[in-house]
Amino acid sequence: MRLLASTDFALRALMRLASDPDRLLSTEYLARDLAVSRHHLHKVVQSLSDAGFVRTTRGAKGGVTLARPPAKIKIGAVVRAFERDQAIVECFRADGGQCSLTPACRLRRILADAREGFFGHLDGFTLADSLLASPKPVRRSATSEKTAARNPAPPAPGPGTRRGPARRASRASRA
Repeated sequence: MRLLASTDFALRALMRLASDPDRLLSTEYLARDLAVSRHHLHKVVQSLSDAGFVRTTRGAKGGVTLARPPAKIKIGAVVRAFERDQAIVECFRADGGQCSLTPACRLRRILADAREGFFGHLDGFTLADSLLASPKPVRRSATSEKTAARNPAPPAPGPGTRRGPARRASRASRA
């Protein structure tokens, strides 16, 4: 199942907000940070706000923040909020579509069940589940830095080695 760009933007915006929960982020900042259109993201944030996933504050010191903790936001609920009106096939359209097989078709039920299974699977995960643990800085001692300088990493394989394209070409010639 392919998700809408707005669903993708919504999930990424929520993840970004969850990574900095104590800060109001402007839509402009989020758009730059996520490398998406500010205009499109503004619409997405409005939809997230309407659905109760985020809170917005207007003004010079305003911005967007999560309306509830990441562990209380189900991924399935977010995806449903953005995808609910999307017809995965013709007969799922609001007007019933133009499929001539609809009266005798059983595929609609099969696809509807599959779609609900997809959403049901996503309901098993929260926004908190989708966040990476923040990386901890690695502290090196002076001894380990000296050891690393004396024992550099081995060079990358060159064109004559049995790795990469040369290995694939060798396998292909044996086939």
